[in-house]
Amino acid sequence: MEKTIEKAALLMEALPYIQEFRDEIVVVKFGGSAMEKPEIIEAVLRDVVLMECIGMRPVIVHGGGKAISAKLETMGLEVKRTGGMRHTCSVTIDVVDDVLHNEVNSHLLELLAKHKGKAQRVSGKDILKAEKLFVKDPESGEDVDVGFVGNVSEVDAEYIHDIIEAGVIPVIAPLAKDSAGHTYNINADIAAAKIAESIKARKLVYLSDVPGLLSDPSDENTLINTIKVHEVEEYIADGTISGGMLPKILSAVEALKVGTKKVHMIDGRMQHSLLLEIFTDSGVGTEILAD
Repeated sequence: MEKTIEKAALLMEALPYIQEFRDEIVVVKFGGSAMEKPEIIEAVLRDVVLMECIGMRPVIVHGGGKAISAKLETMGLEVKRTGGMRHTCSVTIDVVDDVLHNEVNSHLLELLAKHKGKAQRVSGKDILKAEKLFVKDPESGEDVDVGFVGNVSEVDAEYIHDIIEAGVIPVIAPLAKDSAGHTYNINADIAAAKIAESIKARKLVYLSDVPGLLSDPSDENTLINTIKVHEVEEYIADGTISGGMLPKILSAVEALKVGTKKVHMIDGRMQHSLLLEIFTDSGVGTEILAD
């Protein structure tokens, strides 16, 4: 009976958050090692289905870097990176396209359907416009052509809103096309932020394989619970924000500047971390707030 009462108490704690976020859009970026273990993937997607059932409007943007690297390795293709960005030739972009759509996206849709979630595949090629990205070499400082890698210049927000209004969860593969029709690979963190910005999402949540922003990357006890936009430059200058965290934070800041209320960075490996961050008083991970 005590356990039953505790469960009821948790529901009551969540009630004001459920009321506050009813009908609000939440973009969930799902990637990193959080996508390597089947049980973690399924648990997160069950949480997303629950969010939709209680009136929220989730949008999933997924990565797939590990699956892409594994496929390239089986094909004997070398993976080269500059500034953390994968060099993407005409052969590689075809592999990226295939893996993101036919392996990663399809698997997520199957799991959502298993838990009675209504979801729809959305190819970024149909909703995102790309401009070619040049990456600065950290050693020489020169701009490097990394092939078919792009930045998002435009988002078809109406397309996404139509799916949401139909009561369906969009599951978006981070690819885009330029004005000439060429396909470009897009960093999933940047794609998620641009989408959140365009569709005026209430929240943007990055689910990955770290607890959040750490003042000491080697010590998970140094979690920074809250940062504000004006503090970001200081954290970049002292090296707290660096590497793969840098594009994530900078794209989050842009989303906050144009209306997203809050960005969360949480550990997808923790059971129900998504629900704990949104529906409890204490929360988990790092929240980034506008000034």
